[in-house]
Amino acid sequence: MSSSIPPAVALAEVPSNDDQALPRRRLVFFIVAIALFMASIDQTIVATALSTIHRELHSGIEWSSWTITIYALGQILVMPLAGKLSDMYGRKRIFVSAVILFTIASLLCGLSTNIYMLVALRAAQAIGGGAFMPSATGIVADHFGRNRDRALGMFTSIFPIGGIIGPVLGGLFVTGWSWRGIFLVNVPIGAILIVLAVVFLPKGSLRPSKRLDVWGVVLLGSLLLSAMFGITLLGDGSTSLLGVGFLLPEGIAIAALVLFVLRMKYAESPFIPLRLLRGGGFGVMNLINFLYGAAALGFGALVPLYAQDRFGIPVLQAGTLLTARAVGVVCVAGLAVLALRRTGYRLPMVVGFAVMAAGLASMALKPPGVSPYLWLTLSGAIAGIGMGLSVPATNNATMQLARDQLAGVAGLRGMFRQSGSIMGVSITTAILASSTNPGETLSTVFIVFAAILVCVVVPVVFLVPEHRGRW
Repeated sequence: MSSSIPPAVALAEVPSNDDQALPRRRLVFFIVAIALFMASIDQTIVATALSTIHRELHSGIEWSSWTITIYALGQILVMPLAGKLSDMYGRKRIFVSAVILFTIASLLCGLSTNIYMLVALRAAQAIGGGAFMPSATGIVADHFGRNRDRALGMFTSIFPIGGIIGPVLGGLFVTGWSWRGIFLVNVPIGAILIVLAVVFLPKGSLRPSKRLDVWGVVLLGSLLLSAMFGITLLGDGSTSLLGVGFLLPEGIAIAALVLFVLRMKYAESPFIPLRLLRGGGFGVMNLINFLYGAAALGFGALVPLYAQDRFGIPVLQAGTLLTARAVGVVCVAGLAVLALRRTGYRLPMVVGFAVMAAGLASMALKPPGVSPYLWLTLSGAIAGIGMGLSVPATNNATMQLARDQLAGVAGLRGMFRQSGSIMGVSITTAILASSTNPGETLSTVFIVFAAILVCVVVPVVFLVPEHRGRW
């Protein structure tokens, strides 16, 4: 896992009051980074094996695609739950439990005998993978003290690397072995990670234990799953905006939303306090994270399709276009993290989102005298540079709003980003289903995404609570 400034190097440059503790801090960061890296790979590795899974398990393509959808939906639900549990019962306990669940689920996924079994086990795997970020955030924040802002910012360089390696590994396993290898590879890594986590991760302190708001969890789960299920069906083209398949789950989602808001308002200890959704800067940051998920994360899933439909670029080449974006992220993320204490949050967010929008907009244009592949590669790299500039600031701007609930806030942030990503992709694919020219339609979508970043997100950034220095 390297970048312009590798995590280990960047953390070594962070001044410490206890130089003897630095090697242990590096080890702690390495352990949680491996877990995040493993989860990030699993977000992309399965896509390369869909056709093989569809063929070998004799399933419909719609069920095969659910191996990806259920992973995203499961993470959306579990992120805020894992954050809450990490704050209540200890980060190490939740982290180790997540690794164990992820590893066992990966093993069973690799041994699946039918598509229904695989989809159910992918849901279990998503619970483990979704719990990594909130618990890891709490562990690093507790262990790095006043330098936690930079340590947490370095998480930004991990996920893009997983996005690069995931499709490559998937292709290698499917070509040289079996689709089962994309799951079984997690087993030895997970086993080693469990041992390292048990032995070396600090126990940390516990927040005063409060009774878990089970009804809040049920209502939030009903809200997210119903809303995303309806949007997913819409994106699959299996229903319309006026179809029962869309209106019924969305109606359930609206009812669950009303009940969830009432629960947050009147419950003694709500699952997600109302202030984490709208108070003290959270409303602004939640909106930014949602739109970032739609415009940046969502567009990433559409780039290979766009390259194939508009320019006729072969499948393998189209898949590698995301590598340029990931390289752009890791090349500047480390520098952006180290500069945050001087720049504050607003400047890198404004510049980063504007650069990201420029990359999206240029991708929608016809190549000016160069090959389409080269033009899309350069455009993707520009978008990646924008992400590398903006995401560390966006991450820390969210985290510093509730420094006593870092794991919970990390889970909430992830929930909004994943929700935005799925909604952006689902709405776009629903539009494509009725389009006679998908390539040209996608170019328009990229322009819309760029306009959202410039006309909505950038102005909203000026409402973000500013901060400079350590926190």
